[in-house]
Amino acid sequence: MTAKVHRNTTWDELEVGATATIEKVVAAHDLYVFAHASGNTNPVHMPGTDVDGDGAVDTVAPSLWIGSLVSSVLGTILPGAGTLYRGQSFTFHARARIGDRLIVSVRCIEKRARPLAVFDTRVTTSEGILILEGFGEVDAPAITILLQDKQLPLLMLDQHDHFGALISRCKQLPSMPTAVVCPDDRNALGGAMLSMREGLITPVFVGNRARIEVAAEALEADITGIMLIDIDDHSEAAAKAIAMVHAREVRAVMKGNIHSDELLAQIVKKDGGLRTSRRISHVFALDVPTQESLLFISDAAINIAPDLTTKVDIVQNAIDLARACGLAQPKVGILAAVETVNVNMPATLDAAALSKMADRGQIKGGLVDGPLAMDNAMDMEAARTKGIHSLVAGQADVLIVPNLESGNMLAKELVFVAKAEAAGLVVGAKVPVMLTSRADNDRARLASCALAILYDHWRNTGEALDDEPLANAAE
Repeated sequence: MTAKVHRNTTWDELEVGATATIEKVVAAHDLYVFAHASGNTNPVHMPGTDVDGDGAVDTVAPSLWIGSLVSSVLGTILPGAGTLYRGQSFTFHARARIGDRLIVSVRCIEKRARPLAVFDTRVTTSEGILILEGFGEVDAPAITILLQDKQLPLLMLDQHDHFGALISRCKQLPSMPTAVVCPDDRNALGGAMLSMREGLITPVFVGNRARIEVAAEALEADITGIMLIDIDDHSEAAAKAIAMVHAREVRAVMKGNIHSDELLAQIVKKDGGLRTSRRISHVFALDVPTQESLLFISDAAINIAPDLTTKVDIVQNAIDLARACGLAQPKVGILAAVETVNVNMPATLDAAALSKMADRGQIKGGLVDGPLAMDNAMDMEAARTKGIHSLVAGQADVLIVPNLESGNMLAKELVFVAKAEAAGLVVGAKVPVMLTSRADNDRARLASCALAILYDHWRNTGEALDDEPLANAAE
């Protein structure tokens, strides 16, 4: 398809009375982009803001953002490419809101000494309400410029807060007694304290008292009243946390400033650990800016090179967590390098077997398909291009990776390149275990607590926790 070509109007060609118009619907992302570009974070310009607390949204579009629409007409249509501003005046008569359709028009009213031209500028709503009027003085272009339509670089905005929704949902339930193992640095203690303040957990600190108190002092956190079990050795602290689970003193475990191997060694012990009949696995839940819902990845932290039997449990664990988070029938893509079965690529054979096992009811609660490559698992157009007909391809909620290395790289690429937020949970154990990285921030630990609570509720009731009823919210 040939790109459309726009021709500007030079000063010599410009006629008094010439007009140009564009239409623009005010969208929430316009306001976010303007706030980032200008630094103007006035709350009345932020989508969804109720400034006066009366229950009604007070958001109005920034006046100078509306004014900038005038420059888009002058700079791209009339006179067009090559136009430079000398001056602009605006008088604002009304406010525009998200959803308003704006009519932006300019009309040449005077030509002065070359290259100066004067334009009447106006913005109205589609209902005829005058938003602004004014005059623009510009240097019209001296030479003809042909300009092809050009796609601007993709601008990605995170317009979802999936973790925020989960955290709010959890506040319907009592806080969960949780053993926090070695919360003796800023990140580990800060995440536990935030989760306590948000009402998600009732923490019990297990670790070196002196180091925990130093961390609390650095955070200016008051840990008075929080049960603290003084154990210096990390492995012993982890063992104590597991013992508290068996004694029913806590219902969850949170990893603090302790290496994952030390904590997992206590969890997977045959005698006294937290094993069940199902293989323990880890699930990343990622809030990816481009995704309409959470994306789950497993296993990227525990099972290094899982065989088919282990992958069955990995898939089932991931489906269970996704259902606990509100997905009625998660779509599960079993990843490989290619989307066809290749006897020389074991991951494709496992993927095909897992897909058939789901068809036969050996894996329950989700739609499972594989092998799928990453592109056709996540992108519908890629799936169509490759002729893949599937209820999962192009719209996977859960990604099952061939091995730990590929999963770990995939999850971290999404976090550090695609700017996803990540939370993590160990599932398949007797209680949920929040296995976050020691470098994770407070938000990641809070979101991991939300996963633990939702998973615990689902296992106990067989149902996902719904959003809080409006009647309860009003109370």
